[in-house]
Amino acid sequence: MKKILVLAALAFSVMISAQEKISEGKIISKQTMSTDNEQVQAQLEMMGKMETTTLFKGASSRSELDNPMSGNIITVINSEEKKMLMLMDNPALGKMYTLEDISLTEEDLKNIKVTKGSETKTVLGYECHQYITSITKDGVTIDMVMYTTEAIEAPSQQTATLGGKLKGFPLFMVMKMNQMGIDMKITTEVTKIEKQSVSSDLFNVTPPEGYKNMKEQ
Repeated sequence: MKKILVLAALAFSVMISAQEKISEGKIISKQTMSTDNEQVQAQLEMMGKMETTTLFKGASSRSELDNPMSGNIITVINSEEKKMLMLMDNPALGKMYTLEDISLTEEDLKNIKVTKGSETKTVLGYECHQYITSITKDGVTIDMVMYTTEAIEAPSQQTATLGGKLKGFPLFMVMKMNQMGIDMKITTEVTKIEKQSVSSDLFNVTPPEGYKNMKEQ
């Protein structure tokens, strides 16, 4: 009986520490892409392991995905400057960037729907709440189901474009969209969270030399 109580106390202490708010650190997540189109699915499987490393500090974050097929993709979100910079170093296309203003107009907000669901999900000891979202932009609708925790104070690429309608950082997410007539599903799950010091220099949203503006190509 005494051993059971000790184990229960240890488990409870782990849950409490897991819910501690983190404003600076590193997050590792894995992505899985799938489609009913057999030809496209075969190409997706050739991409192999998809893993993203996110460094965050306060209202800024920097995510990096490095894959032999997609190349190196870096996304920097600086909420204070209301900017999102994406750098792409692709084996076929070379070095390109996009720089977006993430502040939204009233018209943008009309195309964003966010509903808090009734479900919860525990990821790495964090209790996450369900949010169901839909974004329509340039004629394309993206539907997402996210499970977020307010214990991590960091913007993500998905939440930064929702105009503050969603609280927390997503630790599990399913995104559905139609690209050129093909239905796609992307599942993202956080696999590791570390509290550590992060340099503010990583959140510079000035495009580096050698990168071409994708919109001008």
